[in-house]
Amino acid sequence: MRILHTSDWHLGRSFHREALLDAQASFVDSLLDTVRTERVDLVVVAGDLYDRAVPAVDAIRLADDSLRRLAELRVPVIITSGNHDSAKRLGFVADLITASGVHIRTDCGRIGDPVVIDDPHGAVAVYGLPYLEPEVITPAWALPSRSHAAVTAAAMSRVRSDLARRGSATRSVVVAHTWVSGGRPSESERDISVGGVSHVPAGLFAGIDYVALGHLHGRQQISPQIRYSGSPLAYSFSETDHVKGSWLVELGPGGFERADFVAAPVPRRLGRLRGRISDLLTDPRYADYEARWVQVTLTDAQRPRAAMQRLRESRFPHALVLAFEPEDAAARSPTLVSVVTGRSDADVATDFVNAVRDVPADLDERALLEAACEGCRDPLDTMLSAEAVHPPTAETLAG
Repeated sequence: MRILHTSDWHLGRSFHREALLDAQASFVDSLLDTVRTERVDLVVVAGDLYDRAVPAVDAIRLADDSLRRLAELRVPVIITSGNHDSAKRLGFVADLITASGVHIRTDCGRIGDPVVIDDPHGAVAVYGLPYLEPEVITPAWALPSRSHAAVTAAAMSRVRSDLARRGSATRSVVVAHTWVSGGRPSESERDISVGGVSHVPAGLFAGIDYVALGHLHGRQQISPQIRYSGSPLAYSFSETDHVKGSWLVELGPGGFERADFVAAPVPRRLGRLRGRISDLLTDPRYADYEARWVQVTLTDAQRPRAAMQRLRESRFPHALVLAFEPEDAAARSPTLVSVVTGRSDADVATDFVNAVRDVPADLDERALLEAACEGCRDPLDTMLSAEAVHPPTAETLAG
């Protein structure tokens, strides 16, 4: 059996405000090509089909088109819900969709109920584990411990109970959205540590022929049989060096045999640059970055004015993120900001601007800060301040 393992599509997500829906659609096109050319028998999506619990209409439209096209190929598809998905929304009419060969598993109560697929060597039981939120699962299953490890152990107990009834000849696949110990995160995953310890021991999946994992966005191998496919696109600059795609897994008569990585198309390469703005704008070494999405960290002693505008207009039209770390920052002795008490809001704001960029605010900038402070002031505060300076007289109050 040939299984195409993918995860974390995050349909509807953007990259620093750059729309990615077209790139996500291109990934789906390449995935369908792989299914056809590699004679794939099963496609699994290990959670986070969508980026939000309430996805945008365009994201839903792309998901609908993707699943329809997969169903037309007569290749079974198994999708589990991730921590970004809404299990209830994703699982809506799941039983009806099953008739088309698309199996959406979002109900924790059905973890021990696998999708069984036959190949020339017999049956393969595929268990879809939706994202298991400890705060929800612990009381529902009356577990003694509130952690990701505890709820996953309870889920795998249900899997093993069902496998035991099927006999040793049945091969097994588990699709799970979780953080297994040893996995390396990037900056684009949502933290799942709330509700208990986030890591899950790999030993909980012992004896399973293949474990298709989702949640971590970099492809990686916990063991030969336990793998993350990673996201099909980069969703943070921490993934600049990632190779994105899916695992093409082969199960033989005795279980797992091999896994090969199928690279996904790259909409635009990423890059991270660091240096003084004059060097970045003129040095020929950076020519390769001109067509990339780039994250720039400027090291000038003083913050350059209109830095992002200059970077985009002069050389890097796809610059998306700008940071400022002066080269001599470590050598500078920290200084305390002037005492705030008794000073105007505009003075405090002006001092902040001076401290941030090491250049005093000019007259126009100071006027703008004063207007902003005035616009934020509550009329009642203004009246009380005036009364504090000029308290009302008895005659005024009587009037």
